[in-house]
Amino acid sequence: MAIPQTVFSSLLVLLVLLPISHHVDVVAQTVGSTTGLIPVGRSLDAMDNSSIWLSPSGDFAFGFRQLTNTTDFILSIWYDKIPDRTIVWHANGEKLAPLGSKVELTSDRGLLLTDPQGEVLWKSHTMTVVVAYGVMEDTGNFVLEDGSFNKVWESFNNPTDTILPTQTMERGGVISSRKSMTKFSEGRFRLRFLREGNEEGKLVLNTVNLPSTQANDAYYIKGDNVGDSDTSSLGRLLVFNESGYLYILKENGENTTLTEGLLPTAKNFYFRATLNFVGVFTQYYHPRTSIGNESWIPVWSIPDNICTAILRTSTGIGVCGLNSVCKLNQAKRPTCECLKGFSLIDPNDPYGGCKQDYVPRCEEDELRYKKDLYNMEVLRNTFWSSAAYTCLSPFTEGNCKNSCLQDCMCVVAMSVGDYTCLKMMLPLVRGTSNMSTMLGIKTFVKVRKYNLTIPDPYFPIPGNETVGKNQDSLILSGSVLLGCSLLVNFTLVGAIFLSFYRKKVDKTKRNGSVLEMNLRCFSYQELVDATNGFKEELGRGSFGIVYKGAIKASSDNVLVAVKKLNSLAQESEKEFKAEVNIIGKTHHKNLARLIGFCDERQQRLLVYEFLSRGTLACFLFGDSKPNWKRRIQVAFGIARGLLYLHEECSNQIIHCDIKPQNILLDEYFNARISDFGLAKLLKMDQSQTQTTIRGTRGYAAPEWFMNMPNITAKIDVYSFGVVLLEIICCRRNVETDHNCDGEEDKRILTDWGYDCFQGGALDALVDNDREAMNDRRKLERFVKIAIWCIQEDPSLRPSMGKVVQMLEGVVHVPVPPCPSPFTITATS
Repeated sequence: MAIPQTVFSSLLVLLVLLPISHHVDVVAQTVGSTTGLIPVGRSLDAMDNSSIWLSPSGDFAFGFRQLTNTTDFILSIWYDKIPDRTIVWHANGEKLAPLGSKVELTSDRGLLLTDPQGEVLWKSHTMTVVVAYGVMEDTGNFVLEDGSFNKVWESFNNPTDTILPTQTMERGGVISSRKSMTKFSEGRFRLRFLREGNEEGKLVLNTVNLPSTQANDAYYIKGDNVGDSDTSSLGRLLVFNESGYLYILKENGENTTLTEGLLPTAKNFYFRATLNFVGVFTQYYHPRTSIGNESWIPVWSIPDNICTAILRTSTGIGVCGLNSVCKLNQAKRPTCECLKGFSLIDPNDPYGGCKQDYVPRCEEDELRYKKDLYNMEVLRNTFWSSAAYTCLSPFTEGNCKNSCLQDCMCVVAMSVGDYTCLKMMLPLVRGTSNMSTMLGIKTFVKVRKYNLTIPDPYFPIPGNETVGKNQDSLILSGSVLLGCSLLVNFTLVGAIFLSFYRKKVDKTKRNGSVLEMNLRCFSYQELVDATNGFKEELGRGSFGIVYKGAIKASSDNVLVAVKKLNSLAQESEKEFKAEVNIIGKTHHKNLARLIGFCDERQQRLLVYEFLSRGTLACFLFGDSKPNWKRRIQVAFGIARGLLYLHEECSNQIIHCDIKPQNILLDEYFNARISDFGLAKLLKMDQSQTQTTIRGTRGYAAPEWFMNMPNITAKIDVYSFGVVLLEIICCRRNVETDHNCDGEEDKRILTDWGYDCFQGGALDALVDNDREAMNDRRKLERFVKIAIWCIQEDPSLRPSMGKVVQMLEGVVHVPVPPCPSPFTITATS
């Protein structure tokens, strides 16, 4: 902080004459008007025309800003000399300050924001030193300093959505978008300068799954690829210099420039770089001398097209929310559109996603001709990155359109090159329309014609005169035949209505929960026919036997996996339907999809999609070792699937039996967790003989065998850790002496894995796998994560949310302790 020479001389005299304990107050009071110093004890009130704290030049102000059309205020820093007074930092986006709130500069808690009742809304942070004064600097940085002029807190180190010239960001730094243009709470976009992992030293943009902080795949990455042996080109610092240029400073002193083109002089223009609420990071400039009609001018932005950039990710909902299409306007800003037959979830939030205007019901489709209920609207060059639940090839455009029309689960069908058909159901994620990159794709959207829910034979659907005429003929013929006797008419009509009522009651009783979850209820005979008498067995496990089958759907035979469950308790019919209802409502790309079920007398069966690549066990333990990148892909998929079950679906589901036999792979080697939610469908006997129902030895957490009363999601974390080690090593958790060449210490993978990690023998752990050793940083990180997951003490295991963050390299992975400390003590 620079102090003018004349003022500094006066200070020296004052410091000599006055006691040292009072020198800070003297500094603040003497030079406050010219240096932006604010003494401890000063405060600002949230009210109309409230006072502000200005920087010496008057360029920046600190204080309360009232939000439009509300009585709430936000504590912020803004450019004070331009008409729109652009906010560049804010404190209380999550808790707005009502009229009459106050911010005070305190010695022990720094900046303290309270509402009129004295409740703390925000504070800079808990101080370990005494704050002497605050400074509103000409750079736009608000600083708290101690009595020795040391900075103890500054807004530059706690950025919100904007960075300014002279501001830097170290590895691990983050800025977050706002929720909207007028809402200052954190939005779902992040700009991060990564601290570790394969992307260490790189600048990335990604979305997060609010309200959590789980980071999805990056949709923009800037920085050099760095090997293990050479880290000289690793990004060290993100710099926004005084001239307005933004760049990544590397360890070797070289720069990776972000700012494109030449900038006007900083003497005449302000600069800022902001991550806006639609996920685009943009640098702007604005003339310092304003005549009232100037606006911020964009210099450059990343990514160039966020609508298509977001398609590269495999997680998150994207820019526009669910069931929406992202388009770029002429200003290259994303706009969002709902499909025909859909409307905004929140009419005031065009980026918040869309919902169907009607509730689809499959049983209604069965009562009408599909062509009478739906139109197939054509959208050219429109694409969603949702996982298709069915891929048909070879399949023509016409067949694709018709197949979706006849399938009550299908909402969108994409015909690719008149050869491949992808059928999708709700929700649709990361939709975009772009002429340059989507050529050759024709999208069909199924749109409801009418909002009728019960067919009425006496009032035919408009535009379907043939059906109406047929119905009229039937009515006339029936009237002639029955008109000879009024008594016969009444009797017959009564019988018809009684029969209809009974059928309706039976169907409602049988399919009560199906209406809620949109699953198909199969008869037992249908599944006997589909599996050819349960002829081809795919596998068996704790919950029952799985058979391959084929279900007739429209003109196609759809392959399915039919799981015949073990015997259930007599009184468990309601519980069965309740649990199937929960399973049916789960939708995630890393879960095996439940298509339907059978609940007939004592026969309980579940019908899943058929996944062509089989189980993870076959993938890992076959004749040839799968490549490292594909194994990593599988590990990420399992982790994300478990995270969804534990934290993101409406009802928490604990799997209880995670193992390679219960992980399936689709044709693209995406991991799909199966058998989730089935533990509650079976008899939960606590005896030792039922242990296999609740977990498989070698994968089951130790607390299974300790009769612990409260079983938590941490048992799945333990099982995941074991499976992760198997993925890393491509060997089973427990091997025979023969397979381990007689080396007893290698028999149990969890023990041997920790020994190898502690002894620095990762090459032995992966059997000198060259691909894995070339990616040593990730290999070591994954091994550490696995060891944390298999800790005997459940409280030491991370949650699956933390596991995903550690796998992605978002958070640091410390060195884990020995997972079985008691065993070491007993044998030492």
